[in-house]
Amino acid sequence: MSLMESISGVRGIVGSSLTPEVVVRYAQAFAEFCNKGPVVVGRDGRITGKILTNILVSTLLAKGCDVRAIGICPTPTVALETEHSDAAGGVIVTASHNPMEWNGLKFLNADGIFLDADENTALRNNFTNKPVYAPWDQIGTHSSRPEAIDKHIDAALNLEYIDVEAVRKRKFKVALDCVNASGGVIVPKLLEKFGCEVIPLHCDVSGIFAHTPEPLPENLTELAGTVRKEKADIGIAVDPDGDRLVLIDENGKPVGEEYSIATVVSFVLSHTEPSERDRPVVINLSTTRAVEDIAGRYGTPVIRTPVGEINVAKRMRSEKALIGGEGSGGIIHPAVHYGRDAIVGIAIILQYLTEFDKPLSELRASLPDYSIKKDKLQIGSADPDELLRSIADTGDDSGTINTDDGIRIDYPDHWVHFRKSNTEPIIRIIAEARTPGEAESVVTKYKSTITKLMNTAGTLET
Repeated sequence: MSLMESISGVRGIVGSSLTPEVVVRYAQAFAEFCNKGPVVVGRDGRITGKILTNILVSTLLAKGCDVRAIGICPTPTVALETEHSDAAGGVIVTASHNPMEWNGLKFLNADGIFLDADENTALRNNFTNKPVYAPWDQIGTHSSRPEAIDKHIDAALNLEYIDVEAVRKRKFKVALDCVNASGGVIVPKLLEKFGCEVIPLHCDVSGIFAHTPEPLPENLTELAGTVRKEKADIGIAVDPDGDRLVLIDENGKPVGEEYSIATVVSFVLSHTEPSERDRPVVINLSTTRAVEDIAGRYGTPVIRTPVGEINVAKRMRSEKALIGGEGSGGIIHPAVHYGRDAIVGIAIILQYLTEFDKPLSELRASLPDYSIKKDKLQIGSADPDELLRSIADTGDDSGTINTDDGIRIDYPDHWVHFRKSNTEPIIRIIAEARTPGEAESVVTKYKSTITKLMNTAGTLET
């Protein structure tokens, strides 16, 4: 597997595509991007994180940057610390939801948000075979910022509609899966603040993932079983770097990652003054239509952006959005910062359950009901852009086409989104409909359509 370099940073398999040389190359370039200013550094707890962080930090220091080290922490903790200090940027050593053998680097600008396309270009323009380092008496200084964890917790608890004492009175029993990564240093502390009884699963921060780390239902069967066995009120799962939140209801049934953002949008809009409800909700093009239905109840507009956290965050900031995020379990609350944050999501969900005063299954049932299906199709040597154009031509007149990010076609009873991959020869297909069978049928139909298009063009590899 080759090194994956994208707008969200760089990641690869450690010792293969991700080597010390790659880390040094990016670190010295980022030091120049930050004009050798202070840099906040954290890591997600992977077993390779310490050695890669040491290489990263040493390179930054050698370039003359002061380093503020948080240690093991979620990505949003680094973002908050970067935003609310005089730091010139931040780096998280993480490969997000990738397996253990992977690691990577995510870069933040001085505002604590990910680099956009122009900033990524500026970063890579600093690559050089002969980096210039600071003289011995001008190297950077290293300091630790362990208090950043508590500051992050406080930021979530200080949201205007969070009533800690009211939540404490509910005495929630919570089964928690942090996949032995960064969530283990912060989520149990947050839940303790809320007076929850915590049943921890894989919270030891060893970096040894007990299961495939992406928080999808097939990877959370142990958590679901624990919820049922222990009669917990809720199951909570976060990914290795703590920016995605997924819920399990009291019956051990996955709520679905799309419904993390839908639930939070419902809560936030219900607590927003009518005079403020003309401020939008911002989500990406692959996020559930349930968000639009919920926002419609309050007369609140919804803006969709291309997929990618930075795209959502930038539009949220420019539009002064009330709330936003992505259907992968990513919740962005501008009152805390413009980045996906499972900690903020957990605080809001517990407050919502406290006020709703019914089980999570009933809260989920109160929201619009959709099913989403995500798939991909190998396209061999076919031109993905030409395929996307051809797909658009196959739609009927009842569909509304959006070309901001691949092709999205909206119909009255379903939608489908096609996106090409920048790293492998595939087209991603995401469809949403009223039932799982209908969503599956839409995906199957379009996979067949794309295959026929490739056969016609003679580009299907056998």
